[in-house]
This record gives sequence, C-alpha cells and structure tokens, in this order.
Amino acid sequence: MFSAVYVESEVRDHPRAQAILERYRDLAHIECERFGQIFNRKAQNFRMQKQYPALILARKHGRKVLPAPAGYGFEAEQSHYFSHMLNCIYDCRYCFLQGMYRSAHCVLFVNYEEFAASIGQNIATGEGKQVFYSGYDCDSLALEPVSGFAEFFVPFFAQFPQAVLELRTKSTQISSLLQMAPSPNCIVAMSFTTEAAAKRWEQDVPSIEKRLKALARLQDAGWPVAVRFEPLLPDPDPNAHAALFDRVFSRLDPDRLHSTSTGLFRMPADYFRNTLKLYPDEPLLARETQTRNGVVTLQQPDREAWLANLETMLFRHIDPASYYRCAD
Repeated sequence: MFSAVYVESEVRDHPRAQAILERYRDLAHIECERFGQIFNRKAQNFRMQKQYPALILARKHGRKVLPAPAGYGFEAEQSHYFSHMLNCIYDCRYCFLQGMYRSAHCVLFVNYEEFAASIGQNIATGEGKQVFYSGYDCDSLALEPVSGFAEFFVPFFAQFPQAVLELRTKSTQISSLLQMAPSPNCIVAMSFTTEAAAKRWEQDVPSIEKRLKALARLQDAGWPVAVRFEPLLPDPDPNAHAALFDRVFSRLDPDRLHSTSTGLFRMPADYFRNTLKLYPDEPLLARETQTRNGVVTLQQPDREAWLANLETMLFRHIDPASYYRCAD
C-alpha cells in the first residue's frame, strides 16, 4: 500500500507511531523535522505519486477543530470537522483532494489525545446539538487497521451524548466497530454513486456490493448508519439512479437509517484547475461547467427538475423528514 514511512522526529517515540512503524518494519523509515518538508514540496506530481504513496506520521499543530463548511451536513446548532489524516488511499477522479494538495502521500496525525482535548473543549463551551465530521480531508475508516482512529474516538465521543460524530467513508474496514458496543451518537455514513460511475471513477474503492454488505452488518449490529449519494453525476442510463436506490434500500432498513443525503459534484475553482492539469483527458472533467461563488459544478440542463426527479425516486424508499440536500 505504501512505498515508505516518513516520521517526524517529534513523534517517533509516540506509542501510536511506534506501533505503525513496527507494522511497516519492512519499509524504509525516514525521519524528518516537519511533515511539510515532504508533503508541501514544489514540483511534485500528484498523479504519479498516487501510484506509490508514502505514509507520513506527524503531529497536528494549531487548531484541530474547525467550523464545517456551510451546507456540508445535517442540521445542528454547531457543526465542526477535524482531520486526523490528510489525503485518502482511494483514487476517485471527482475528489477535490487531488486539486487541493501538492502531494499524494498520506499524512497521519498521531496525537489523538490532543485532538480529543480540543474536541472536549468545543463541546464544553458550545451550546445545543454539536456535530463533528471526521471524513472531510480523508476517508474516516479506510486506514482503520493502521490508524485505530475509530477505536480511539468512538469511545471518546460516547462520553458526550450531546455531541455527534459522523464517520464518512467508502471503506469496508468495520471490524473495530463490530467489536464495540454500538454508540448511538456515532453515525457511519457510507457514500455511493451509480454502478457505472463507481466502476469508472472510483479507483481502489470497494465495490457497491461490498460497501452495502458492510453497512448492513453495522445496521444489524445496532449502529446508526446513513447513506450519502455523492456526488450525483448525470448518467447516460436514465434508470441508473433508480436502480442504485432500489439496490441500496433493498439491503438496508430505511426506517432505521439516521439520514439520507444527496450532493452534486462541486469543487473550488482553483482545485478544479489543478485537477484538470493532472487529468487533461478525463471526460468527466471535460464536461461543461459553471462557476458560482468560486465553486465549480457540472452544467446540468434543467438541474432543479433533475434533482427533484431523483428526490421523488428517493422518497419512494425513505421518509423525506430524514433527508437533506447538501449545498451546491
């Protein structure tokens, strides 16, 4: 999976870093002062690096909990996100991370305890329902056997019933969750696109069938689960989304879902330009686009009517009260 492991001098002796270095004892271990020396170097090629990425173990400095982007998730008095990791082991052509970072290496911040302290402070000083999203700059569970992220943070959040943790993922790495008692304030949110889109644009991602099997196992075990149909991409097959919805909700109990959401392809304009440079021949990126408030979306004739039609299909399966549409 990784070509080498870089480790900041500051965290080399951290027990979490030591365990990961032992796991990858057959790879080269390279010490560095700060992860940015490797991750932020100029003249890196994300596309080439993605074939043989390295893992960088580091300490997160500065603010560890940030306000969630407007319209990112479900309603709450306060919404936050935190990133224990930068980048993703998957390679989805529509992902904004490839345009955001210079490097395809994965950075894992091992100072979970400091994250927990910051989250606890936000909970203590906040008011009302607070939601914390963990899958914004990475996939929450894809590296779980290595990172132990859910193993650490799910029990931590269980101490704060007034707060909610969402694990956004496309991963089937659910073993650590199944070994715990279900936590009512931890939501496992799985992302899906149509079958054709998944096969064409989601490299290295587990199949839809495998993801559904994992999510059904979690639901059967009592975990709150959610479904995210993102990004919604126009499909030449007019029945593609209806088939996806039928498939998903034949495997999951809609009455026991925490929520269902949809979201369009959207990417900050500068990230989109960077991604287009990496993949100038990618048909998805060559589609007609529109830019509004610095965000690029795909041009879709009669977009509102198209979305409304998809929502009508969805509401044949779910209670509209449990649904939300992410901001464009």
